[in-house]
Amino acid sequence: MIEAAVLGGIPLPALIVGPDERISVMNPAAVAMFGAAMLGRHHAIALRHPEVQAALMRALRQAEGGVARQVVPGPSQDAVHRVTVTPLPQGAGVLCVLEDLSEVEQIGQMRREFVANVSHELRSPLTALSGFIETLKGAAKDDPVARERFLLIMEREAGRMNRLIRDLLHLSRVEAEERVRPTALVEMVEILRSTKTTLRPLAEKVGVTVRLDIAEGLRTQVPGDADQLIQVFQNLMENAVKYGGAGGEVVIRLTPDSLPKSAALRIEVIDQGEGIDAQHLPRLTERFYRVDSHRSREKGGTGLGLAIVKHIVQRHRGRLHISSERGKGSTFAVILPVE
Repeated sequence: MIEAAVLGGIPLPALIVGPDERISVMNPAAVAMFGAAMLGRHHAIALRHPEVQAALMRALRQAEGGVARQVVPGPSQDAVHRVTVTPLPQGAGVLCVLEDLSEVEQIGQMRREFVANVSHELRSPLTALSGFIETLKGAAKDDPVARERFLLIMEREAGRMNRLIRDLLHLSRVEAEERVRPTALVEMVEILRSTKTTLRPLAEKVGVTVRLDIAEGLRTQVPGDADQLIQVFQNLMENAVKYGGAGGEVVIRLTPDSLPKSAALRIEVIDQGEGIDAQHLPRLTERFYRVDSHRSREKGGTGLGLAIVKHIVQRHRGRLHISSERGKGSTFAVILPVE
């Protein structure tokens, strides 16, 4: 059939509803979407959305084209389609073309949430700074004790904004470079030892011991960006020290592993902290997601650290696995290809 040949050249799901209101032709994309069994069935079985149904009936009875929006609830997110309805000449039926807008809608939603989160994160310290400045200009102007206390709080809030802007810039840079895989070889043991040394003052302050556990005969060179990998393990080790429980131990364990196309190096950051409830684990790498917002802000967290870690690991074609059990600590494992 000419209609089938023409529809076959359309990359989007497309089908023709005949004058008898049954689906007479489907292209391969429509078959993949609805199933071959829909051929010859009434259109309402496949296209159930009321808005689409109304557009189809106007096209069949009044030869009036139109565009309708179809939303199909899914397990994780809704599938959104723009359905274009076009009457065919001589009453031959109606052509329906479905354009998947799910990703566009999701990106739009993510952008709105991102802007709202950034605005919220900046508004709190800015409000605090404005309030303290006003107080210092008035009631506390001649009170040295209050002035010193307010200045310390203002310094902390300014630092919080500075960290947020820094992490936003890091995240933007990492996302821009994500498609370009690093090729230079870096020595992971050196990176981990350097990061451990950098975090020693913090570890000593909270009474946490950091220990490297390296398997014998292990290949520890990987293709990577040294600065970004330092950022990954500084973030993971700092989190483990901060939330891993005072007086405990953080273990950095290196063992061999594998990925589908390469041998791999597995680097685990293991703490003995309170652990994380299972319901939070899938969302930990989302921007601004925090298990305990108040505690995270108190410890200087921006809610972007694990999102940055995820994108850097993806750039290195690696994997990030998080496992935790309430009361038994957490393990953050980064698996990097060695070839």
